[in-house]
Amino acid sequence: MKKVLINDGIHPDGQLLLEEAGYEVNTNKIAQEDLPKELPNYDAICVRSATKVRTDLIDQCPKLKIIARGGVGLDNIDVKHAQAKGIEVINTPAASSKSVAELVFAHLFGLVRSLHLSNAEMRMKGDSEFKKLKKSYSKGMELRGKTMGIIGFGRIGQETARIALGLGMKVLPVDLVIDEATINLAFPQARDLSVGIRLETVEMDEMLAQADCISLHVPSVGKAILGAAEFAKMKDGVIVLNAARGGTIDEDALIAAIASGKVAAAGLDVFENEPTPRKDLLQHPRVSVSPHIGASTLEAQRNIGLELADKIIAYFGDDK
Repeated sequence: MKKVLINDGIHPDGQLLLEEAGYEVNTNKIAQEDLPKELPNYDAICVRSATKVRTDLIDQCPKLKIIARGGVGLDNIDVKHAQAKGIEVINTPAASSKSVAELVFAHLFGLVRSLHLSNAEMRMKGDSEFKKLKKSYSKGMELRGKTMGIIGFGRIGQETARIALGLGMKVLPVDLVIDEATINLAFPQARDLSVGIRLETVEMDEMLAQADCISLHVPSVGKAILGAAEFAKMKDGVIVLNAARGGTIDEDALIAAIASGKVAAAGLDVFENEPTPRKDLLQHPRVSVSPHIGASTLEAQRNIGLELADKIIAYFGDDK
């Protein structure tokens, strides 16, 4: 019987699918320092972002056949080394796309109406300074007709584009590999009505010059995608959003751009120094923050669990 270690949790439906297929599943978390002793007993390991599967650990596990990541990014796994040793590395790029894209717009809607600030102030002073607060927060902005720049036009970037198009925004995607994509808009209350919109990617500089808001959807590449040079090319008053990976934005450059007015506001779900983000970002009045919860919806977690189980079962086939 194949043994699967689920070290960072899995939705019960994913666990059940594996168990019904005849796999022995252990969901008791093993501490990182204890993995070299315990992991050699397993045929597969499923992780999220907490557990690291590096070269030294891989070399101590000759029985290991699968390293599965619940989510998109693989930066906590030494992928090339694992593959060189014949280990299958899998992730779940499709499972959480909608959830991440919706969180981007949760931040964006809050920022264009300053809800992250007015909500806190209303709780403290709404009963005594209602008219003053009403005046302070009466300079919001509509998103319809604005231009959305999207850096990284894979699954999550395309889901972000789908929402933006539905809101009546213009979308300018940027991608090093993808030249175009058709975004299908379906309308459940209008039977059989679906509209396909073909979007071509543009050059980064073109997008930076035109976008009213910019959302990142790229993996960690070891350097910032948006730094001082890129901020300088943006329109004044742009809104920047990051629900991708910490480090894809130069945080020093971001704070400087906010201070200068180049960036009106930022929505951040990820940070360079997770799990201890810098306080000047967390406490900045023009920054909306969340604790890396892009994929943390009930629907996404179930999809991730089921996709992981399906891929593990497909890989081993009848060899259980």
